[in-house]
Amino acid sequence: MKNILVVEDSALVRNFLNDLLAKTGHRVTMASNAEEALEKLQRENYDLILLDVWLHKMNGLELLAKLRAAGKSATAVIMTADDTPETLLTAVREQAFQYIRKPFEPKALLDVVELALAGGAEHLPIEVISARPEWVELVVPSDLHTAERIQVFLDQLKNDLPAEVRDSVGRAFRELLLNAVEWGGRLDPNRKVRIACLRTRRMVLYRIADPGQGFRLEDLPHAAVNNPPEDPLRHHQVREEQGLRAGGFGLLMTRTFVDELLFNEARNEVVFIKYLD
Repeated sequence: MKNILVVEDSALVRNFLNDLLAKTGHRVTMASNAEEALEKLQRENYDLILLDVWLHKMNGLELLAKLRAAGKSATAVIMTADDTPETLLTAVREQAFQYIRKPFEPKALLDVVELALAGGAEHLPIEVISARPEWVELVVPSDLHTAERIQVFLDQLKNDLPAEVRDSVGRAFRELLLNAVEWGGRLDPNRKVRIACLRTRRMVLYRIADPGQGFRLEDLPHAAVNNPPEDPLRHHQVREEQGLRAGGFGLLMTRTFVDELLFNEARNEVVFIKYLD
């Protein structure tokens, strides 16, 4: 049984969340505002905080900042209908585990809750270098779990783009980020991957730099392009033997999702661009 604090000013939503979470076997405590939540947090530790943004007097992100300043490491999931870049990036800066947009489906919330509880308070921190909507820059541990988290946040920043553009950019970013974490970072959380996302009126640009020494494509036995003609699925077996994730699009397929894809000479940094007109 995990201990969950719900901070939500709507009595209707509080009752809904209490019933939903209680059915999963967790212990649920309610707070209707930030001040009440702070009082409860002074008396007891919680495994997870479900935190609404638009609370009276002190909003949810201000509460989260106070908790971080006080050294509280409880995992926090942000709940809000406000998906503006400023809100999302503040949530990242204050080390929110995840963001879920209201209104949400019960299963979607429960999935996020279980994912957040899976690692307790041991979720690895994300360093925010720049949190301007037109220039987001982050340093993340070489950890697949953290990579998945940050992808969800950055995906929300593209909500105003056409669905086709969002999908192609998201696919390319996911593949290249996970490659950086696996190959350059060697799945070592002490090694960091630097991510920049730049947005102009006419394009979206991503830059991913990993801590590795780079690579030569011909030296990668787990790459699909190096399969012998008689064994087109050989790379799947190699990936399994090396403990790498299954699936993935591969570099050749990733190129089809974007307009420009460039590696530096060592191939430990990659830039891709999607034009918007």
